[in-house]
Amino acid sequence: MVLQPIMKLLKPPNPLNIIGNRRVEFLPTFFETTHLQQRYNLIDSVAKWIDCNLKGRYYVDQNYVVLENRQMEIKITVGFENKKELSYFMLACPHLKYK
Repeated sequence: MVLQPIMKLLKPPNPLNIIGNRRVEFLPTFFETTHLQQRYNLIDSVAKWIDCNLKGRYYVDQNYVVLENRQMEIKITVGFENKKELSYFMLACPHLKYK
């Protein structure tokens, strides 16, 4: 059949996307996190990249971060349930390479 090669090209749907539970609203303590500098429209761009390229649950939002000199700064916090996805994100996301 012609349909069989086409079905192999399509990815199966992610169950977390179907139930709307992939991007979490709060940051659980067991997520692996990183902090990014605040830039215009970075949250939306990063969230879209994660949706297209990764599979697990994640968190993206602005948070206050306490620096070593006891000052607070607003940064973008990105967290992943899986450590491997954080590593891949840091290496492959094109939005992190440009200042």
